[in-house]
Amino acid sequence: MAVPVLNFQTSSSSSTRGRRRPLSATTYLVGDAAGWTRNVDYGGWLAGKTFRAGDVLVFKYNSTFHDVAWVSKGGYKKCTVSPKGFAPVYRNGYDAVTLPRGTHYFICGVPGHCSAGMKLAVTVY
Repeated sequence: MAVPVLNFQTSSSSSTRGRRRPLSATTYLVGDAAGWTRNVDYGGWLAGKTFRAGDVLVFKYNSTFHDVAWVSKGGYKKCTVSPKGFAPVYRNGYDAVTLPRGTHYFICGVPGHCSAGMKLAVTVY
């Protein structure tokens, strides 16, 4: 499910200096109606989506059973969360992450969940 969001950027060109022009950004609910949970095909969910800098991923989940860790590529491959304080770990149950350019990796840090498929690699243009 993609929801359009309107963001603004102030122009720096001399003819439009100080004017604000809208930039298109999209908010994605990770896993659509199922949300961030086990037994969801996140690779299938990613299929056909193109992410742009400024887009937002919303992770909706039961915080009693899951979390969201923004990890390195190595953490994604090994299903490990970096040492405390290094990578953000979200535990609210409804977390919005604004994406910068690059490839970003998210896993559930609860033991066994990432290896069971609760992981997401997103390339942002």
